[in-house]
Amino acid sequence: MFEDVREGEDPGPVAAPLRLPLDFEAHYLMNQPVWHDYALRFLRTNEAAEEAVHRAFLEVLLHWDILLTEADLQKQTWAILRRVVMSEHLQDFRAELAAMDSGIGLYPALGNLPQRQFDVMVLRFIFDFDTERIAWYLGVTPSTVDYHCRKARERLAPVYFDRYRRSMENPT
Repeated sequence: MFEDVREGEDPGPVAAPLRLPLDFEAHYLMNQPVWHDYALRFLRTNEAAEEAVHRAFLEVLLHWDILLTEADLQKQTWAILRRVVMSEHLQDFRAELAAMDSGIGLYPALGNLPQRQFDVMVLRFIFDFDTERIAWYLGVTPSTVDYHCRKARERLAPVYFDRYRRSMENPT
């Protein structure tokens, strides 16, 4: 009666709605607006924020049964969102950084660091976050943050100091 299917036309397959666990739906409805605001703050566009929140909720759904056994569901799902948003934000920043010129090649060298080392260096020295805040954002311990920072400095030192020395020897 309400269908607009012309006689003789094949309406094609009809997709049944995905059956989501009711408790997951409640979690989604309760958290989606706040998650979107959080993502929007870092990613700056509504589209990027929506995509990041969507990816985070898909990951939560994928691990939903395991997450339900955790002592603090909210903390665990927030950690997933944080990781997804920060990963996206830092990836965008990595691309912007590669285009910058420091005069001694520091920015391209930063861009060549492994992902975790790059994240820690940017959050610490560009965003000026302390170790505890970085650990919270990345979902790791403060000692892990310090380890990645130390390893990044070890990787950057030869590149940075060699280029700095050459630039001092040949000033333009």
